[in-house]
Amino acid sequence: MPGQGSPPGGPGPDGAAVDPVAERFHFLVNAPALFNAVVTALEWDVFGHLSAHPGASFEELHAAVGVPAHSLRVLLHAVCTTGLLERGPDGGYRNAPAAAELLAPDGPDSWRHILTGWREIYYPAFSRMSEALAAGTNLALDAHPGDEPTLYRRLAHDPEREAVFHRSMSAFTLKSLDALVETGEFATVRHLLDIGGGDGTTSARLLARHPGMRSTVFDIPSVAQLAADAKAEARDRIRLHPGDLFADPFPPGADAVLFSHVLEIFSAGQITELLAKAHAVLPSGGRVFVYGYNASDDETRGWYSARLSLYLNVLASGQGMAYPARDYEEWMRRAGFDAVRTRTGYPYEHGLTIGTKP
Repeated sequence: MPGQGSPPGGPGPDGAAVDPVAERFHFLVNAPALFNAVVTALEWDVFGHLSAHPGASFEELHAAVGVPAHSLRVLLHAVCTTGLLERGPDGGYRNAPAAAELLAPDGPDSWRHILTGWREIYYPAFSRMSEALAAGTNLALDAHPGDEPTLYRRLAHDPEREAVFHRSMSAFTLKSLDALVETGEFATVRHLLDIGGGDGTTSARLLARHPGMRSTVFDIPSVAQLAADAKAEARDRIRLHPGDLFADPFPPGADAVLFSHVLEIFSAGQITELLAKAHAVLPSGGRVFVYGYNASDDETRGWYSARLSLYLNVLASGQGMAYPARDYEEWMRRAGFDAVRTRTGYPYEHGLTIGTKP
């Protein structure tokens, strides 16, 4: 286990080789508690304090955090076992390089926002995983008020939690967004239709990168209101169009349609339907972009895609997954697009599948 003195796959205390899968197992079975310890350390700004004061003593951390000394001792022990905190021979604490890079910053893409959303909304649902997967529906949705069939619609009944959710989603989107924004195909887009565009984070970044572009964000009314309230770059070039993805027509006039972190929510039939709606609203030569998690072709690799797929089926929508890119390519062809191709190598197991209307 990290922090236990034996690197994964290295020799154990008796000199024998350690099976890396067994090593991962021992970390995994303790991970729920350790995950929550890391989020608590983020809330208490332990990583931020150590970024400003590397090598701080326990007493200094205790004075800065302001919690009972024994509680802090227990927490620091837990986080140190993950390897994210290091303790020197003099007893002082430091951020490990990964913690300094990932956990100390506190901007809009901070892991603090991401992990808070996962802890408050995603992970409580996983206690019902066996039941939900056996039933083939998102039974964990019962914990949220309302009778709508998806988490996204039910969160409208709880604006505070909806804000936490979208702050988490936006922060994680930003982790992979720079690579998308720099994709050359967007340079010639004049009017982008951002389907399920949430609070406008993706559109704002694309418009900031491409001054000649404007965007229409199409999402459910409560989310569109979040976008209206948000402070985003290039706001004067973003138009909000509230509506239902399936019940309402897509607004016309765009020469490109973007589905970013949207289609994985749905079934194959629903995805084909949405791609057909995009095809219908685009002019000849218009393009569709599908950006999001891709499972590996053999569907055996990808921690982030696996987590997302479980979350979708247990809580969010009761269907969907992080599909392999080949599935999106096939659905695009069925919807009438050609010149279909996928760009890979994006962060966090992401891919970009592109199709063109003949």
